Amino acid sequence: MDRALHPSAGPGLAARLERGRELAAARLGGMQDDVEAMIAASLDSNADDEHDPEGATIAFERAQLSSLTERTRRQLSELDQAISRVASGTYGRCEACDQPIGDTRLEARPSARTCIGCALRAEAGTSRR
Repeated sequence: MDRALHPSAGPGLAARLERGRELAAARLGGMQDDVEAMIAASLDSNADDEHDPEGATIAFERAQLSSLTERTRRQLSELDQAISRVASGTYGRCEACDQPIGDTRLEARPSARTCIGCALRAEAGTSRR
């Protein structure tokens, strides 16, 4: 079986993945600063989230920021894994079927670990639960 690196894994790929990682890390740092500021602001106030009309808004903002932070952490992890796959020579190969991942998919999602067919099969299997 041909284990050649995917054609899209040219010299600019590693730099593109690293740049994406830098942007995600900067976003995560900003979000962590926002969380800390939100916590500090709530410590200085005597707001009662349960009875304060603004409490629902504050709780929603906390939940939304928490969700965005978690999504950015996942993105950062996925980019780290893609960078590792480039280094090991497995980038651009589907982890499920070992076939090449399409150029269009890698262009849209450089950290993709599976081809579209395997991703759709996995999603269909998950949605049946």
